[in-house]
Amino acid sequence: MDKFLNNPWAVKLVALLFAFLLYFAVHSAQAPTPKKPGESFFPTATTDEATLTDIPVKAYYDDENYVVTGVPQTVNVTIKGPTGTVKKVRQVKDFEIYADMQNLKTGRHKVELKARNVAEGLSVSINPSAANVTIEEKTTKEFPVEADFYNKNKMKDGYSPEQPIVNPKNVSVTGAKAVIDRIASIKATINLEGVDQTVEKEAKLTVYDTDGNVLPVEVAPSVVKITVPVTSPSKKVPIKLERKGSLPDGISISSLDMSPGEATVYGPQNVLDSLEFVDGTEIDLSKIKDDTQIEADIPVPEGAKKVSPEKVTIKVKVDKEEEKKLKNVSIKTVGLSDSQDLEFLDPKTGKLDITAKGSDAAISKLQPSDIELYLNAADLSDGDHNVKLEVNGPQNITWSLPQKSVKVRISSKTSKNENDKGQDEKEQDHSETDSQPS
Repeated sequence: MDKFLNNPWAVKLVALLFAFLLYFAVHSAQAPTPKKPGESFFPTATTDEATLTDIPVKAYYDDENYVVTGVPQTVNVTIKGPTGTVKKVRQVKDFEIYADMQNLKTGRHKVELKARNVAEGLSVSINPSAANVTIEEKTTKEFPVEADFYNKNKMKDGYSPEQPIVNPKNVSVTGAKAVIDRIASIKATINLEGVDQTVEKEAKLTVYDTDGNVLPVEVAPSVVKITVPVTSPSKKVPIKLERKGSLPDGISISSLDMSPGEATVYGPQNVLDSLEFVDGTEIDLSKIKDDTQIEADIPVPEGAKKVSPEKVTIKVKVDKEEEKKLKNVSIKTVGLSDSQDLEFLDPKTGKLDITAKGSDAAISKLQPSDIELYLNAADLSDGDHNVKLEVNGPQNITWSLPQKSVKVRISSKTSKNENDKGQDEKEQDHSETDSQPS
């Protein structure tokens, strides 16, 4: 036995037997598929086949000087080979399908599509296997960009688009000369549905021929910025300046200029129809001590969309305050019905003295005729009433009255006529009694 084991060939034989036993032990534990009659006892490599769709095609040509058409964007590729390799390639698709046109001249050609970087052991079938291509010289030309609106009729009521602003206005188009010559327009489309204000957006460009077909060309830039001003119904109305607070003692406004004096209001037509002026623009007199310039906001009227301009400039000049008394200014009556009479009870004369205060320039040229002192008798019934007095006069003049209201008596002309008639009849009866003989 020792002699047997000392023999090198004997040891190699024993080792080989152990290797076979170990191999069979491992594979028997994996429950191998029963072999068919005549099939080899040792496992053999399996093959598989798969069709891959939409595989991109790479085109190789002188793209600086030529344009190629006719190369399919994608093809179907059938691969066949060892199962493991096919499975891997199906997942990673690490091969390339290409058309080589680098040595071809302008004209029409039939080009074979080829595959490369294919895994070892795989066979590849390409469908379609060839392409009919046209090679043309490349040319570049500038074209203007048009803004194309759609859903214009779905804008908010009363709003409409103005002339659009396109930036850049012109773009460069590159392609085959025959295709470039067919270009009719380059458009950026803008959706105006529900729009009620200026639109600013980036839009992709599309190139069309005269029949509205999209042309296969390169556009640089391919995206432009579009600004579409949107207008609404508008109305220009005066700006009403509201003063609050009081000037410091001893000074008066000699001039007050507001620029502009009008504003354009944008909004629904029903809001504009009822708008006579824009109010709410304020100046605080308590903060004015000398000549000054103030910028004030113009509020957007209720229901309107916007106002233009949004601010006004107010220039104020002040002067030393002077005083002037206007005597016996008649009180006018407004709103009195034709069937009524009005009698002043206090003051009985229907006149009052008014003290006016303002700058020297304003006071010096002030006349009684510049002043309107009045009371509003509208809706007053017969009887005695205390009615508030109102004063109208030049701007930048302040007023003081000896009394804020007057006492008047309202009477109906019909009642008065009947009273007068009754009085006349009494006087006539009395006269007849006195004339009878005693």
